[in-house]
Amino acid sequence: MLVPGKPANEAARIQVLHGLDLLDSAPEERFDRLTRLAKRLFNVPIALVTLVTLVDKDRQWFKSCVGLDATETSRDVSFCGHAILQNDLLLVPDAREDVRFHDNPLVTGEPNIRFYAGYPLTVPNGNKMGTLCLIDTKPRELDDEERALLRDLAEMAEQELTAVQMASMDELTLLSNRRGFKQLAQHALDACARLERPATLLFFDLNDFKQINDLYGHAEGDSALKTFADVLRIAFRESDVVGRLGGDEFVALLTGSSHIETNAIMARLKEILEERNATLHRGYAIRFSVGQIEYDGKRHETVDRLLADADGAMYAHKQALKRC
Repeated sequence: MLVPGKPANEAARIQVLHGLDLLDSAPEERFDRLTRLAKRLFNVPIALVTLVTLVDKDRQWFKSCVGLDATETSRDVSFCGHAILQNDLLLVPDAREDVRFHDNPLVTGEPNIRFYAGYPLTVPNGNKMGTLCLIDTKPRELDDEERALLRDLAEMAEQELTAVQMASMDELTLLSNRRGFKQLAQHALDACARLERPATLLFFDLNDFKQINDLYGHAEGDSALKTFADVLRIAFRESDVVGRLGGDEFVALLTGSSHIETNAIMARLKEILEERNATLHRGYAIRFSVGQIEYDGKRHETVDRLLADADGAMYAHKQALKRC
């Protein structure tokens, strides 16, 4: 048996997956109807919409499942772990004849998988969240028409995932919106609490942003917001949670970072922003105030409490800049 590898962008993929807030959620008709339809159209005993993830342990979790009692399996033995490593259909006509799966416990024991066909489900930023897959207990093939039909069903599942994602994404900057940020941040803080790792929240507010809108127009204001979001995306690490709360307010949660690392990231952010200001020649410079708060599990019972403290620190920094 070959254990599936991890995508090169695994950290970013997992962050996006957590932002969907689907893991361990209740069944939903919009996904269940697709698996029922797939099971009926292809006459297979099992059809699944899977999400491949890392939560406490490596696992694949079934958002929708028809024909199987289990709700998850280890990622090490999952067929879908292999499927998300490619861009097209993963077709296994007979798992007993495939070096990757012939001694897989899902093949040698229940549910006795022989046939597997799974399309990776990709959201707009290119991350593969999981699969829509068919499973049979006897070997079989798919002809061209059947492959096209399965691809169409997978695209329908992708549309549903995209709808979920857009509810937690800021359309202008493509960062997490307030809802998405709070979901991701809570996951990150829970992990820090369990592992006794530090976390730091940075709360950004653009200085004199109203003047940009007043002097240059709202289209230019939007451009400034997108520029600052891009700078944040470059400066911070894949494991950091970055979002736009609304207006000209942005946040970033750094996990597992020492003061030295946090200072280094902030220095890099300022350097990148200065380069952008120098090259854009827009007639104005993007500047910001920032509040920095260290996460304290006893004080910050919720993300909202942490945000409130960081907002207060940001406001104090803004007032100090005005006095200079």
